Amino acid sequence: MPDLGAVEMLFAALVVLAAAVVSWRLWRKRSRRKGRRQTNPAADYAVRTDWSGRGGMLNYSSFVYFDVDRDGKYGAGDRPMAGIMVRLYDEAGKLAASARTNNAGFANFPMSVKSRKAVIRKPGNWRFVVSVPPGWQAKSENDIQSRHFLPLPGSPAGMVSQEMLLPVGLAPRRRVSGRVAGDGPATVSVSGDGHVLETRTLAPGAVFSFDLAEEADTVSISGEGLERRLTLSPYSADLGLLSAQRAGIATDAALETIGFDDVTSRTFRKIPAGHAGLAWRNLNAMARDYTKDSQGYVNGNVSGDHVLYTSSGLPAEFSCERPFGFHSVMLSAAWLASEGEVALIESWLGEQLIASDQITLSALTPLHYAPMLKAVTRVRLSTKHYWQMVVDDLVLTR
Repeated sequence: MPDLGAVEMLFAALVVLAAAVVSWRLWRKRSRRKGRRQTNPAADYAVRTDWSGRGGMLNYSSFVYFDVDRDGKYGAGDRPMAGIMVRLYDEAGKLAASARTNNAGFANFPMSVKSRKAVIRKPGNWRFVVSVPPGWQAKSENDIQSRHFLPLPGSPAGMVSQEMLLPVGLAPRRRVSGRVAGDGPATVSVSGDGHVLETRTLAPGAVFSFDLAEEADTVSISGEGLERRLTLSPYSADLGLLSAQRAGIATDAALETIGFDDVTSRTFRKIPAGHAGLAWRNLNAMARDYTKDSQGYVNGNVSGDHVLYTSSGLPAEFSCERPFGFHSVMLSAAWLASEGEVALIESWLGEQLIASDQITLSALTPLHYAPMLKAVTRVRLSTKHYWQMVVDDLVLTR
């Protein structure tokens, strides 16, 4: 009785061999054609006359940016956003693909009428939907866009749309948060363009977090020993613990912003001792797009091209023997995988721990942590689960 298993295996092997031979012959044929073109000088800069080909593959992209000035228009001060999910739906409303924006802010969808690797493979109506993060807004009001694709022989992908997708601008809801110590009440006032927009009286021990009006530009704290004033940024602010036991920076004090672009002209360098007159421990300066798919390194960058991060996610410090005022700093989570990571910021004056605050980090946007402490000598940064923390725009007084 014949061994059917052996026969089937032999047949399969012959099929594979035949396919390999065909592929090899096609490769040789293409190589010969290419070789003939390369040996013919007249073909070096030939004008194309045959436009009947269906073309190859091209990325069709949705661009998403952080709308810093919240005006719904992509401007010079706005920044590309990494890690934003964009979904693609076909003419029947079926999900065809999804992609996150890269470090340059583009979610790419391969398009081709020829390649099976493409996700946009035929003309028709296609819909692109940007997934707006919870608590955010699409200020450009175009997070859902549709485009009609037409066949066009000779084009790079074999089809085209008459208009590219418009940039999608996102901005988070801004909030101000903090805690009131048990040693006395506090009053929080929010102003915009010199006019008081809102005032809240907070009892001792209160924990607060509330939304800011679009026009809000300043928050002020009053109470016995609690005088503080913070110029608001485009990001949410956390004031930490408001306590009369924590001497605050004077509201008219001169502020010094330390950036990290002058640490190195290259993409990466461990920050050296003495930069900006401080000692540094376990902090590296890095170009925002040095690491692939590094959402927090891109989104946590608020000025220039470089940020700091806590090396290997281990605790880090900056310090000086001479006391300085710790006004504020921008802090982010480095990766979407660590969204919601909890950071601990501890401030010391000599051997005395004078402030210890926990804040929740995001890889989508920085948090403006502003304790506004009058005198510290050391600040320690750490994360609960040892994920990297992104640091930018450290503001001090001297």
